[in-house]
Amino acid sequence: MAKNVAQSPLERTSLASLDHKLAMAKRCSHEGVIAGAKAAVVATVATAIPTLASVRMLPWARANLNHTAQALIISTVAGAAYFIVADKTVLATARKNSFQQASNMEA
Repeated sequence: MAKNVAQSPLERTSLASLDHKLAMAKRCSHEGVIAGAKAAVVATVATAIPTLASVRMLPWARANLNHTAQALIISTVAGAAYFIVADKTVLATARKNSFQQASNMEA
């Protein structure tokens, strides 16, 4: 009574293959987090110095940028740098890994 049903590619994947894919995804996301954190630190320093200097030197900035505004400027740039770099790193690593897997399947 057993039927010969063609298995889909998802059904043919083994548990080891799924574990390998999960490990690659974790490594890929970890690389993105590390690169994003480094970019956020650099962006924080690069933004904090001119922001704090301008508040001390420019009369307009002194009058209009309180501590909350200064923190918002710096943290917005840091957050944007983190997410942009992390996203680009994850996508680049995933693309690199997908090309490696395609070449391994052909060989």
